Amino acid sequence: MSPLVVVADMLNERELHRYVQRVDGRWPLERVILGGARVLDAQGAPPQRERGSEYVAILISEYFAGVPWLERVYQAGNLWDASEMGGTVDVHCYTPGEFERKRDTLPVVRQVAAHGIELVDAPPPQN
Repeated sequence: MSPLVVVADMLNERELHRYVQRVDGRWPLERVILGGARVLDAQGAPPQRERGSEYVAILISEYFAGVPWLERVYQAGNLWDASEMGGTVDVHCYTPGEFERKRDTLPVVRQVAAHGIELVDAPPPQN
């Protein structure tokens, strides 16, 4: 996991790592991108948009295929501990193909993809 730069020191990096592990235990993750109102980009710049969710987590996994979108979001969202993390999260769960499409059509996904922090960037599984 790469080091994080955050607006507030309330981010619990250990709990964030645990969150990623909990989700990864259900659906092996290829990428996780964290953004939101509390997260600075890799250069330490504040988010371009002050308002919005405290945290936005984009979870990308081939294993989301076949799982209804609302079910993935509900389950992944329930694994986030807002009291430990110091804020709520807006969770987006996509397959790689869905992520590419949503990045083009949803402003929040485009913003986080462009300015968020990569937490998991694993190579795709070898067949």
